[in-house]
Amino acid sequence: MHQSIIAAGLAVLLLLPTAGAAAKPNKELPPGLQKKVERGGELPPGWRKKLEVGTILGHEIYRHGVVVKPVDRQGVVTISIEGEIIRLIHNTREIVEILSH
Repeated sequence: MHQSIIAAGLAVLLLLPTAGAAAKPNKELPPGLQKKVERGGELPPGWRKKLEVGTILGHEIYRHGVVVKPVDRQGVVTISIEGEIIRLIHNTREIVEILSH
């Protein structure tokens, strides 16, 4: 009886969504393109396709951004990167909203 209760509880825990499972992976640039960007080069042409709400904006792409609206009380900052306006959580760089696409 004890084992069936423990097994049922474990099954419920395994089926519940976790915060880690809901988060989308960080989409970084390939090493060669990252080095080019770090040396001051332009962003690759396909970087816009990788923009998705809920993903983490890569640091090298974030560095190309210009602050349009500073960090607000919720910790959200609005930046412009090559014409794209993006709202993201400042501390984590998680994209909250894409205003132009």
